[in-house]
Amino acid sequence: MKRINFARVDLSANGILSSKTYQAGLNKLKETTTGTSKTLCRLMVTSGFLLAPLFSYAEVSKPNIIFIMSDDQGYGDVSAFNPNSKINTPAIDRLAAEGMMFTDAHSASAVCTPTRYGLLTGRYPWRTRLQRGVLSGETRRLPDGTLSVGDEPLIDEKTLTVAQFLKSQGYDTAMTGKWHLGFKYLLPKGSQIDKSRGKFYDAVPIGTKIVGGPIERGFDQYWGFHHARQMGTWIEQDKVTYNLENTDEMLNRITEKAVEYVSDPARKATPFFLYVPLSAPHSPVVPSKEWVGKSGINKYADFVLETNNSVERILQALDKAKLTDNTIVIFTTDNGTSPSANINQLHAAGHHPAADLRGNKADIWEGGHRVPYIVRWPNHVMAGTTYDKPVVHNSLFATSADILNVTLANNVAVDSFSILPALKGSAEQTHPIAIHASVSGHFAVRVGDWKLAACKGSCGTSAGGDNSIPMQLYNMKTDRAETTNLFNEKPEIVAQLKKQLEQAVYNGYSVDGKTGSNDVPVTIYKKSKVKSKKRGY
Repeated sequence: MKRINFARVDLSANGILSSKTYQAGLNKLKETTTGTSKTLCRLMVTSGFLLAPLFSYAEVSKPNIIFIMSDDQGYGDVSAFNPNSKINTPAIDRLAAEGMMFTDAHSASAVCTPTRYGLLTGRYPWRTRLQRGVLSGETRRLPDGTLSVGDEPLIDEKTLTVAQFLKSQGYDTAMTGKWHLGFKYLLPKGSQIDKSRGKFYDAVPIGTKIVGGPIERGFDQYWGFHHARQMGTWIEQDKVTYNLENTDEMLNRITEKAVEYVSDPARKATPFFLYVPLSAPHSPVVPSKEWVGKSGINKYADFVLETNNSVERILQALDKAKLTDNTIVIFTTDNGTSPSANINQLHAAGHHPAADLRGNKADIWEGGHRVPYIVRWPNHVMAGTTYDKPVVHNSLFATSADILNVTLANNVAVDSFSILPALKGSAEQTHPIAIHASVSGHFAVRVGDWKLAACKGSCGTSAGGDNSIPMQLYNMKTDRAETTNLFNEKPEIVAQLKKQLEQAVYNGYSVDGKTGSNDVPVTIYKKSKVKSKKRGY
Protein backbone atom coordinates (compact mmCIF):
# COMPACT_ATOMS: atom_id res chain seq x y z
CA MET A 1 0.00 0.00 0.00
CA LYS A 2 1.26 3.50 -0.85
CA ARG A 3 2.79 5.32 2.11
CA ILE A 4 1.09 8.62 2.87
CA ASN A 5 2.31 10.86 5.67
CA PHE A 6 0.49 13.81 7.17
CA ALA A 7 2.32 16.36 9.29
CA ARG A 8 0.85 17.60 12.56
CA VAL A 9 -0.61 21.06 12.07
CA ASP A 10 -0.51 23.62 14.88
CA LEU A 11 -2.42 26.61 13.56
CA SER A 12 -5.30 28.39 15.23
CA ALA A 13 -6.17 30.93 12.54
CA ASN A 14 -8.21 30.60 9.36
CA GLY A 15 -10.48 27.90 10.70
CA ILE A 16 -7.74 25.26 11.13
CA LEU A 17 -7.67 23.42 14.43
CA SER A 18 -4.49 23.47 16.45
CA SER A 19 -3.30 20.14 17.80
CA LYS A 20 -4.10 21.32 21.34
CA THR A 21 -7.64 22.21 20.34
CA TYR A 22 -8.01 18.86 18.62
CA GLN A 23 -6.79 16.98 21.70
CA ALA A 24 -9.21 18.93 23.87
CA GLY A 25 -11.98 17.90 21.48
CA LEU A 26 -10.96 14.26 21.73
CA ASN A 27 -10.99 14.45 25.52
CA LYS A 28 -14.45 16.01 25.43
CA LEU A 29 -15.61 13.31 23.01
CA LYS A 30 -14.46 10.60 25.39
CA GLU A 31 -16.36 12.27 28.23
CA THR A 32 -19.59 12.67 26.27
CA THR A 33 -19.63 9.15 24.84
CA THR A 34 -19.17 7.35 28.15
CA GLY A 35 -21.86 4.73 28.77
CA THR A 36 -24.91 4.88 26.57
CA SER A 37 -25.16 8.64 26.15
CA LYS A 38 -26.97 9.62 22.96
CA THR A 39 -25.24 13.00 22.75
CA LEU A 40 -22.02 12.81 20.75
CA CYS A 41 -19.54 15.65 20.67
CA ARG A 42 -18.75 15.79 16.97
CA LEU A 43 -15.55 17.14 15.41
CA MET A 44 -16.98 18.65 12.26
CA VAL A 45 -15.40 18.38 8.85
CA THR A 46 -17.16 21.00 6.74
CA SER A 47 -16.19 23.27 3.89
CA GLY A 48 -15.15 26.00 6.31
CA PHE A 49 -13.73 23.92 9.13
CA LEU A 50 -10.73 21.80 8.19
CA LEU A 51 -9.26 19.13 10.40
CA ALA A 52 -5.64 18.30 9.64
CA PRO A 53 -5.17 14.53 10.10
CA LEU A 54 -2.88 13.80 13.02
CA PHE A 55 -2.22 10.17 12.16
CA SER A 56 0.66 8.89 10.08
CA TYR A 57 -0.43 6.61 7.23
CA ALA A 58 2.24 4.00 7.77
CA GLU A 59 2.85 0.98 5.60
CA VAL A 60 0.32 -1.61 6.80
CA SER A 61 -1.01 -4.94 5.63
CA LYS A 62 -4.17 -4.96 3.58
CA PRO A 63 -7.01 -4.02 5.93
CA ASN A 64 -9.91 -6.36 6.50
CA ILE A 65 -13.29 -4.91 5.53
CA ILE A 66 -16.62 -5.63 7.22
CA PHE A 67 -19.67 -4.02 5.66
CA ILE A 68 -22.80 -4.28 7.83
CA MET A 69 -26.09 -3.11 6.34
CA SER A 70 -29.36 -3.28 8.23
CA ASP A 71 -32.67 -3.47 6.35
CA ASP A 72 -35.30 -0.68 6.42
CA GLN A 73 -33.69 1.12 9.37
CA GLY A 74 -34.14 4.87 8.99
CA TYR A 75 -31.74 7.76 9.45
CA GLY A 76 -33.32 8.62 12.80
CA ASP A 77 -33.29 5.00 14.01
CA VAL A 78 -29.61 5.34 14.97
CA SER A 79 -29.29 7.49 18.06
CA ALA A 80 -25.91 8.94 17.03
CA PHE A 81 -27.70 10.57 14.08
CA ASN A 82 -30.82 11.58 15.98
CA PRO A 83 -30.31 13.37 19.32
CA ASN A 84 -34.03 13.04 20.02
CA SER A 85 -34.22 9.32 19.31
CA LYS A 86 -36.28 7.20 21.68
CA ILE A 87 -34.43 4.09 20.52
CA ASN A 88 -30.92 3.82 21.89
CA THR A 89 -28.29 2.10 19.68
CA PRO A 90 -25.10 2.07 21.79
CA ALA A 91 -23.08 -0.40 19.68
CA ILE A 92 -23.68 1.56 16.48
CA ASP A 93 -23.00 4.77 18.42
CA ARG A 94 -19.71 3.23 19.55
CA LEU A 95 -18.68 2.94 15.89
CA ALA A 96 -19.62 6.60 15.42
CA ALA A 97 -17.52 7.67 18.40
CA GLU A 98 -14.56 5.61 17.20
CA GLY A 99 -14.85 6.52 13.53
CA MET A 100 -16.38 8.97 11.07
CA MET A 101 -20.08 9.73 10.66
CA PHE A 102 -21.37 10.63 7.19
CA THR A 103 -24.43 12.80 7.76
CA ASP A 104 -25.36 13.18 4.08
CA ALA A 105 -24.98 9.57 2.90
CA HIS A 106 -27.42 7.89 0.52
CA SER A 107 -28.41 4.50 -0.80
CA ALA A 108 -28.60 4.26 -4.58
CA SER A 109 -32.33 3.72 -4.29
CA ALA A 110 -35.14 4.09 -1.77
CA VAL A 111 -35.79 0.32 -1.84
CA CYS A 112 -33.90 -2.92 -1.39
CA THR A 113 -32.78 -4.72 -4.57
CA PRO A 114 -31.42 -1.68 -6.45
CA THR A 115 -29.50 -0.45 -3.41
CA ARG A 116 -27.70 -3.79 -3.14
CA TYR A 117 -26.85 -3.74 -6.83
CA GLY A 118 -25.24 -0.31 -6.57
CA LEU A 119 -23.30 -1.28 -3.46
CA LEU A 120 -21.73 -4.41 -4.96
CA THR A 121 -21.12 -3.16 -8.51
CA GLY A 122 -20.40 0.55 -8.12
CA ARG A 123 -22.97 1.07 -10.87
CA TYR A 124 -26.36 2.73 -10.61
CA PRO A 125 -29.11 0.07 -10.58
CA TRP A 126 -31.37 1.91 -13.04
CA ARG A 127 -28.79 1.17 -15.74
CA THR A 128 -30.11 -2.43 -15.60
CA ARG A 129 -33.45 -3.98 -16.55
CA LEU A 130 -34.79 -3.12 -13.07
CA GLN A 131 -36.37 0.29 -13.67
CA ARG A 132 -38.70 0.27 -10.67
CA GLY A 133 -39.57 -1.82 -7.62
CA VAL A 134 -37.60 -4.88 -6.54
CA LEU A 135 -37.09 -8.44 -7.74
CA SER A 136 -39.84 -10.80 -6.68
CA GLY A 137 -39.33 -14.06 -8.59
CA GLU A 138 -41.35 -16.29 -10.85
CA THR A 139 -42.07 -20.01 -11.03
CA ARG A 140 -41.56 -21.88 -14.29
CA ARG A 141 -41.84 -25.61 -15.08
CA LEU A 142 -38.92 -26.68 -17.29
CA PRO A 143 -39.26 -29.25 -20.14
CA ASP A 144 -37.64 -31.99 -18.05
CA GLY A 145 -40.21 -31.52 -15.29
CA THR A 146 -37.96 -29.68 -12.86
CA LEU A 147 -39.19 -26.42 -11.34
CA SER A 148 -37.29 -23.13 -11.70
CA VAL A 149 -38.16 -20.55 -9.04
CA GLY A 150 -36.72 -17.05 -8.81
CA ASP A 151 -35.24 -14.33 -11.01
CA GLU A 152 -32.38 -14.12 -13.42
CA PRO A 153 -29.48 -12.53 -11.51
CA LEU A 154 -29.61 -8.75 -11.72
CA ILE A 155 -25.81 -8.62 -11.66
CA ASP A 156 -24.74 -9.78 -15.09
CA GLU A 157 -21.95 -12.35 -15.06
CA LYS A 158 -19.78 -9.90 -17.02
CA THR A 159 -20.21 -7.13 -14.43
CA LEU A 160 -17.40 -7.10 -11.89
CA THR A 161 -18.42 -6.97 -8.23
CA VAL A 162 -16.43 -5.54 -5.35
CA ALA A 163 -16.22 -9.09 -3.96
CA GLN A 164 -14.61 -10.34 -7.17
CA PHE A 165 -12.22 -7.40 -7.18
CA LEU A 166 -11.12 -7.96 -3.58
CA LYS A 167 -10.78 -11.67 -4.25
CA SER A 168 -8.36 -10.81 -7.06
CA GLN A 169 -6.35 -8.80 -4.53
CA GLY A 170 -5.87 -11.79 -2.25
CA TYR A 171 -8.90 -11.35 0.01
CA ASP A 172 -11.07 -14.11 1.38
CA THR A 173 -14.65 -13.03 0.65
CA ALA A 174 -17.72 -14.03 2.61
CA MET A 175 -21.34 -13.00 2.96
CA THR A 176 -23.99 -13.78 5.52
CA GLY A 177 -27.50 -12.39 5.17
CA LYS A 178 -29.99 -11.17 2.60
CA TRP A 179 -29.11 -11.37 -1.11
CA HIS A 180 -32.20 -10.14 -3.01
CA LEU A 181 -30.31 -9.73 -6.29
CA GLY A 182 -31.84 -12.65 -8.10
CA PHE A 183 -30.97 -16.31 -8.46
CA LYS A 184 -32.81 -19.47 -9.45
CA TYR A 185 -33.80 -22.38 -7.23
CA LEU A 186 -33.70 -25.58 -9.27
CA LEU A 187 -36.21 -27.93 -7.65
CA PRO A 188 -36.20 -31.64 -8.56
CA LYS A 189 -39.08 -33.05 -10.57
CA GLY A 190 -42.19 -33.47 -8.46
CA SER A 191 -41.10 -31.10 -5.67
CA GLN A 192 -42.41 -27.65 -4.86
CA ILE A 193 -42.03 -24.74 -2.44
CA ASP A 194 -44.04 -25.09 0.75
CA LYS A 195 -46.23 -21.99 0.99
CA SER A 196 -48.56 -23.34 3.63
CA ARG A 197 -46.78 -21.69 6.55
CA GLY A 198 -47.76 -18.10 5.69
CA LYS A 199 -46.60 -15.09 3.74
CA PHE A 200 -43.02 -14.96 4.97
CA TYR A 201 -42.33 -18.64 5.47
CA ASP A 202 -41.79 -19.95 1.94
CA ALA A 203 -39.75 -23.10 2.45
CA VAL A 204 -37.68 -24.47 -0.42
CA PRO A 205 -36.88 -28.19 -0.08
CA ILE A 206 -33.58 -28.98 1.63
CA GLY A 207 -30.89 -29.92 -0.87
CA THR A 208 -32.22 -27.60 -3.60
CA LYS A 209 -29.40 -25.99 -5.59
CA ILE A 210 -29.34 -22.28 -6.40
CA VAL A 211 -27.89 -20.86 -9.60
CA GLY A 212 -26.58 -17.32 -10.07
CA GLY A 213 -26.22 -16.48 -6.38
CA PRO A 214 -23.44 -14.97 -4.24
CA ILE A 215 -20.96 -17.80 -4.83
CA GLU A 216 -21.10 -17.04 -8.58
CA ARG A 217 -20.70 -13.30 -7.97
CA GLY A 218 -17.43 -13.32 -6.07
CA PHE A 219 -18.05 -14.69 -2.57
CA ASP A 220 -16.00 -17.64 -1.37
CA GLN A 221 -18.56 -18.42 1.32
CA TYR A 222 -22.25 -17.62 1.71
CA TRP A 223 -24.89 -18.19 4.38
CA GLY A 224 -28.28 -16.57 4.27
CA PHE A 225 -31.58 -16.16 2.46
CA HIS A 226 -32.89 -14.53 -0.68
CA HIS A 227 -35.55 -12.01 0.38
CA ALA A 228 -38.29 -11.37 2.95
CA ARG A 229 -40.90 -13.47 1.19
CA GLN A 230 -38.67 -16.54 1.49
CA MET A 231 -37.42 -16.19 5.04
CA GLY A 232 -38.29 -19.80 5.75
CA THR A 233 -35.33 -20.90 3.64
CA TRP A 234 -31.70 -20.93 4.79
CA ILE A 235 -28.91 -21.38 2.22
CA GLU A 236 -25.28 -22.36 2.70
CA GLN A 237 -22.94 -21.88 -0.22
CA ASP A 238 -25.26 -22.76 -3.14
CA LYS A 239 -27.69 -25.21 -1.51
CA VAL A 240 -30.68 -25.03 0.78
CA THR A 241 -29.70 -26.63 4.09
CA TYR A 242 -32.46 -25.71 6.54
CA ASN A 243 -36.08 -24.61 6.78
CA LEU A 244 -36.70 -22.21 9.66
CA GLU A 245 -39.35 -23.03 12.24
CA ASN A 246 -39.94 -19.32 12.91
CA THR A 247 -38.77 -16.24 11.05
CA ASP A 248 -37.50 -14.70 14.30
CA GLU A 249 -34.60 -17.17 14.00
CA MET A 250 -33.15 -15.40 10.96
CA LEU A 251 -31.36 -12.40 12.49
CA ASN A 252 -29.62 -14.54 15.08
CA ARG A 253 -28.51 -17.11 12.45
CA ILE A 254 -26.98 -14.35 10.31
CA THR A 255 -25.22 -12.83 13.31
CA GLU A 256 -23.91 -16.19 14.52
CA LYS A 257 -22.35 -16.88 11.12
CA ALA A 258 -20.68 -13.45 11.09
CA VAL A 259 -19.28 -14.05 14.56
CA GLU A 260 -18.07 -17.55 13.63
CA TYR A 261 -16.38 -16.22 10.51
CA VAL A 262 -14.57 -13.42 12.35
CA SER A 263 -13.56 -15.79 15.16
CA ASP A 264 -12.00 -18.37 12.83
CA PRO A 265 -8.18 -18.38 13.32
CA ALA A 266 -7.85 -18.40 9.52
CA ARG A 267 -8.85 -14.72 9.55
CA LYS A 268 -5.40 -13.85 10.90
CA ALA A 269 -3.68 -15.38 7.87
CA THR A 270 -5.51 -13.70 4.99
CA PRO A 271 -7.21 -10.32 4.60
CA PHE A 272 -10.97 -10.68 4.37
CA PHE A 273 -14.08 -8.94 3.12
CA LEU A 274 -17.22 -9.81 5.08
CA TYR A 275 -20.55 -8.48 3.79
CA VAL A 276 -23.35 -8.65 6.39
CA PRO A 277 -26.73 -7.52 5.02
CA LEU A 278 -28.98 -8.11 8.02
CA SER A 279 -32.61 -9.21 7.81
CA ALA A 280 -33.78 -6.70 10.40
CA PRO A 281 -35.67 -4.55 11.10
CA HIS A 282 -37.44 -5.25 7.77
CA SER A 283 -40.87 -6.89 7.87
CA PRO A 284 -41.84 -9.38 9.06
CA VAL A 285 -41.16 -7.40 12.23
CA VAL A 286 -40.23 -10.35 14.44
CA PRO A 287 -37.88 -9.56 17.30
CA SER A 288 -36.88 -12.72 19.14
CA LYS A 289 -38.59 -13.46 22.45
CA GLU A 290 -35.85 -12.01 24.62
CA TRP A 291 -36.15 -8.64 22.85
CA VAL A 292 -39.93 -8.30 22.71
CA GLY A 293 -40.99 -5.36 24.89
CA LYS A 294 -37.43 -4.10 25.50
CA SER A 295 -38.06 -0.72 23.83
CA GLY A 296 -41.33 0.08 25.56
CA ILE A 297 -42.61 1.41 22.21
CA ASN A 298 -43.50 -1.35 19.74
CA LYS A 299 -42.07 -4.45 18.09
CA TYR A 300 -40.26 -2.45 15.42
CA ALA A 301 -38.36 -0.50 18.08
CA ASP A 302 -37.62 -3.82 19.81
CA PHE A 303 -36.28 -5.15 16.50
CA VAL A 304 -34.00 -2.11 16.11
CA LEU A 305 -32.59 -2.84 19.57
CA GLU A 306 -31.92 -6.44 18.53
CA THR A 307 -30.29 -5.20 15.32
CA ASN A 308 -27.97 -3.05 17.42
CA ASN A 309 -27.17 -6.15 19.47
CA SER A 310 -26.13 -7.96 16.29
CA VAL A 311 -23.66 -5.17 15.55
CA GLU A 312 -22.40 -5.37 19.12
CA ARG A 313 -21.77 -9.11 18.85
CA ILE A 314 -19.76 -8.68 15.65
CA LEU A 315 -17.67 -5.90 17.21
CA GLN A 316 -17.05 -8.02 20.29
CA ALA A 317 -15.92 -10.91 18.08
CA LEU A 318 -13.46 -8.58 16.35
CA ASP A 319 -12.10 -7.39 19.69
CA LYS A 320 -11.77 -10.93 21.04
CA ALA A 321 -9.95 -12.07 17.89
CA LYS A 322 -7.65 -9.04 18.18
CA LEU A 323 -8.55 -7.97 14.64
CA THR A 324 -10.03 -4.57 15.44
CA ASP A 325 -6.97 -2.46 14.64
CA ASN A 326 -6.60 -3.70 11.07
CA THR A 327 -10.28 -3.91 10.17
CA ILE A 328 -12.40 -1.29 8.46
CA VAL A 329 -15.96 -1.57 9.77
CA ILE A 330 -18.73 0.17 7.85
CA PHE A 331 -22.27 0.37 9.14
CA THR A 332 -25.20 1.65 7.11
CA THR A 333 -28.78 0.83 6.12
CA ASP A 334 -30.30 0.09 2.73
CA ASN A 335 -33.03 2.77 2.75
CA GLY A 336 -35.44 4.55 5.06
CA THR A 337 -37.92 3.11 7.52
CA SER A 338 -40.85 1.17 6.08
CA PRO A 339 -44.48 1.99 6.89
CA SER A 340 -44.63 -1.56 8.28
CA ALA A 341 -42.78 -0.18 11.33
CA ASN A 342 -46.08 1.44 12.40
CA ILE A 343 -44.64 4.93 12.02
CA ASN A 344 -47.65 6.64 13.59
CA GLN A 345 -47.10 4.59 16.74
CA LEU A 346 -43.42 5.59 16.77
CA HIS A 347 -44.39 9.25 16.39
CA ALA A 348 -46.85 8.95 19.26
CA ALA A 349 -43.97 7.78 21.44
CA GLY A 350 -41.90 10.79 20.39
CA HIS A 351 -39.64 8.87 18.05
CA HIS A 352 -39.14 10.03 14.46
CA PRO A 353 -37.48 7.32 12.35
CA ALA A 354 -36.44 9.81 9.67
CA ALA A 355 -35.32 12.36 12.31
CA ASP A 356 -35.93 15.79 10.74
CA LEU A 357 -36.07 14.48 7.16
CA ARG A 358 -39.18 14.21 5.00
CA GLY A 359 -40.62 10.89 3.85
CA ASN A 360 -39.68 7.27 4.41
CA LYS A 361 -38.80 4.09 2.51
CA ALA A 362 -39.70 4.19 -1.21
CA ASP A 363 -39.79 8.01 -1.42
CA ILE A 364 -37.69 10.40 -3.48
CA TRP A 365 -37.63 12.67 -0.43
CA GLU A 366 -34.60 12.36 1.87
CA GLY A 367 -36.30 10.00 4.32
CA GLY A 368 -36.38 7.42 1.54
CA HIS A 369 -32.67 7.21 0.81
CA ARG A 370 -30.59 9.34 3.19
CA VAL A 371 -29.16 6.78 5.57
CA PRO A 372 -26.80 6.54 8.55
CA TYR A 373 -23.29 5.71 7.38
CA ILE A 374 -20.28 5.18 9.65
CA VAL A 375 -16.70 4.14 8.90
CA ARG A 376 -14.31 3.03 11.63
CA TRP A 377 -10.67 2.36 10.74
CA PRO A 378 -8.42 2.64 13.79
CA ASN A 379 -5.27 4.75 13.36
CA HIS A 380 -6.42 5.87 9.92
CA VAL A 381 -9.83 7.49 10.33
CA MET A 382 -9.86 10.08 13.06
CA ALA A 383 -12.21 9.14 15.87
CA GLY A 384 -15.23 11.31 16.45
CA THR A 385 -15.24 13.10 13.11
CA THR A 386 -18.10 13.97 10.79
CA TYR A 387 -18.25 14.43 7.02
CA ASP A 388 -21.24 16.44 5.86
CA LYS A 389 -21.21 16.26 2.06
CA PRO A 390 -23.14 13.81 -0.15
CA VAL A 391 -21.83 10.27 -0.63
CA VAL A 392 -23.53 7.18 -2.08
CA HIS A 393 -23.25 3.48 -1.19
CA ASN A 394 -21.78 2.89 -4.65
CA SER A 395 -18.55 4.37 -3.26
CA LEU A 396 -17.46 1.08 -1.62
CA PHE A 397 -15.90 -0.26 -4.84
CA ALA A 398 -13.76 2.77 -5.73
CA THR A 399 -12.82 3.34 -2.10
CA SER A 400 -11.59 -0.25 -1.74
CA ALA A 401 -9.47 0.13 -4.87
CA ASP A 402 -8.12 3.46 -3.64
CA ILE A 403 -7.14 1.98 -0.28
CA LEU A 404 -5.26 -0.79 -2.07
CA ASN A 405 -3.70 1.69 -4.53
CA VAL A 406 -5.19 -0.20 -7.51
CA THR A 407 -6.41 1.52 -10.67
CA LEU A 408 -9.68 0.06 -11.91
CA ALA A 409 -10.45 -0.48 -15.58
CA ASN A 410 -12.43 2.33 -17.21
CA ASN A 411 -15.53 0.17 -17.59
CA VAL A 412 -15.61 -0.99 -13.95
CA ALA A 413 -17.52 0.72 -11.12
CA VAL A 414 -18.59 3.52 -13.45
CA ASP A 415 -20.67 5.28 -10.77
CA SER A 416 -18.35 4.77 -7.81
CA PHE A 417 -16.49 7.72 -6.27
CA SER A 418 -13.81 7.04 -3.68
CA ILE A 419 -14.41 8.48 -0.22
CA LEU A 420 -10.83 7.81 0.90
CA PRO A 421 -9.97 11.55 0.79
CA ALA A 422 -12.81 12.20 3.25
CA LEU A 423 -11.61 9.35 5.47
CA LYS A 424 -8.16 10.95 5.52
CA GLY A 425 -9.66 14.21 6.71
CA SER A 426 -10.26 16.21 3.55
CA ALA A 427 -13.29 18.47 3.64
CA GLU A 428 -13.51 18.51 -0.14
CA GLN A 429 -16.47 17.04 -1.96
CA THR A 430 -15.94 13.43 -3.09
CA HIS A 431 -19.11 13.13 -5.23
CA PRO A 432 -19.52 15.87 -7.86
CA ILE A 433 -22.94 14.33 -8.59
CA ALA A 434 -25.27 11.92 -6.80
CA ILE A 435 -28.43 10.41 -8.25
CA HIS A 436 -31.32 9.00 -6.25
CA ALA A 437 -34.32 6.92 -7.33
CA SER A 438 -37.68 6.18 -5.74
CA VAL A 439 -39.56 2.87 -5.77
CA SER A 440 -41.40 4.00 -8.90
CA GLY A 441 -38.14 4.75 -10.71
CA HIS A 442 -38.37 8.53 -10.51
CA PHE A 443 -35.07 10.38 -10.35
CA ALA A 444 -33.54 13.07 -8.21
CA VAL A 445 -30.11 14.57 -8.78
CA ARG A 446 -27.90 16.16 -6.15
CA VAL A 447 -25.06 18.55 -7.02
CA GLY A 448 -23.53 20.43 -4.11
CA ASP A 449 -26.30 21.92 -1.98
CA TRP A 450 -28.96 21.58 -4.66
CA LYS A 451 -31.38 18.70 -5.19
CA LEU A 452 -33.76 18.43 -8.12
CA ALA A 453 -36.48 15.76 -7.96
CA ALA A 454 -37.86 15.10 -11.44
CA CYS A 455 -41.39 14.40 -10.20
CA LYS A 456 -44.23 15.65 -8.02
CA GLY A 457 -44.74 14.57 -4.43
CA SER A 458 -42.96 11.66 -2.81
CA CYS A 459 -43.04 9.40 -5.90
CA GLY A 460 -43.20 6.65 -3.33
CA THR A 461 -45.73 5.87 -0.61
CA SER A 462 -45.89 9.06 1.47
CA ALA A 463 -48.74 11.48 0.92
CA GLY A 464 -48.30 15.20 0.31
CA GLY A 465 -46.53 17.43 -2.14
CA ASP A 466 -47.67 20.20 -4.45
CA ASN A 467 -49.26 18.61 -7.49
CA SER A 468 -49.28 21.90 -9.41
CA ILE A 469 -45.47 22.10 -9.79
CA PRO A 470 -43.92 19.51 -12.17
CA MET A 471 -40.63 19.09 -10.29
CA GLN A 472 -39.04 19.92 -6.93
CA LEU A 473 -35.91 21.96 -6.23
CA TYR A 474 -34.53 22.20 -2.72
CA ASN A 475 -31.47 23.77 -1.15
CA MET A 476 -30.31 20.95 1.10
CA LYS A 477 -28.00 23.16 3.12
CA THR A 478 -30.77 25.45 4.33
CA ASP A 479 -33.80 23.18 3.90
CA ARG A 480 -32.94 19.55 4.40
CA ALA A 481 -36.53 18.90 5.48
CA GLU A 482 -37.57 19.82 1.91
CA THR A 483 -40.28 22.27 2.90
CA THR A 484 -39.75 24.99 0.25
CA ASN A 485 -39.86 24.06 -3.44
CA LEU A 486 -37.76 26.61 -5.35
CA PHE A 487 -38.44 25.15 -8.80
CA ASN A 488 -40.18 28.27 -10.11
CA GLU A 489 -37.76 30.70 -8.44
CA LYS A 490 -34.48 29.18 -9.71
CA PRO A 491 -34.92 28.22 -13.40
CA GLU A 492 -31.20 28.51 -14.14
CA ILE A 493 -30.32 25.99 -11.42
CA VAL A 494 -33.08 23.67 -12.61
CA ALA A 495 -31.72 23.81 -16.16
CA GLN A 496 -28.17 23.08 -15.02
CA LEU A 497 -29.20 20.14 -12.82
CA LYS A 498 -31.33 18.67 -15.60
CA LYS A 499 -28.37 18.87 -17.94
CA GLN A 500 -26.06 17.13 -15.47
CA LEU A 501 -28.63 14.43 -14.75
CA GLU A 502 -29.16 13.76 -18.45
CA GLN A 503 -25.44 13.55 -19.11
CA ALA A 504 -24.88 11.08 -16.26
CA VAL A 505 -27.80 8.90 -17.32
CA TYR A 506 -27.30 8.87 -21.07
CA ASN A 507 -23.48 8.66 -21.02
CA GLY A 508 -23.64 5.37 -19.13
CA TYR A 509 -21.33 6.57 -16.34
CA SER A 510 -21.07 9.40 -13.81
CA VAL A 511 -17.36 9.24 -12.93
CA ASP A 512 -15.11 11.25 -15.23
CA GLY A 513 -12.76 9.06 -17.24
CA LYS A 514 -15.04 6.02 -17.18
CA THR A 515 -16.80 4.42 -20.13
CA GLY A 516 -20.12 2.66 -20.05
CA SER A 517 -23.61 2.20 -21.37
CA ASN A 518 -27.05 1.40 -20.04
CA ASP A 519 -28.34 -2.15 -20.39
CA VAL A 520 -31.74 -0.85 -21.50
CA PRO A 521 -33.14 2.51 -22.61
CA VAL A 522 -33.69 4.72 -19.54
CA THR A 523 -36.51 7.25 -19.27
CA ILE A 524 -35.64 10.12 -16.96
CA TYR A 525 -38.83 12.14 -16.95
CA LYS A 526 -41.67 9.82 -16.05
CA LYS A 527 -45.27 10.60 -15.29
CA SER A 528 -45.55 11.53 -11.62
CA LYS A 529 -47.76 9.89 -9.05
CA VAL A 530 -48.19 11.69 -5.76
CA LYS A 531 -48.68 8.44 -3.88
CA SER A 532 -48.10 4.86 -4.91
CA LYS A 533 -50.21 2.13 -3.37
CA LYS A 534 -47.89 -0.65 -4.46
CA ARG A 535 -46.31 -2.51 -1.55
CA GLY A 536 -44.37 -5.21 -3.40
CA TYR A 537 -41.02 -4.31 -1.90
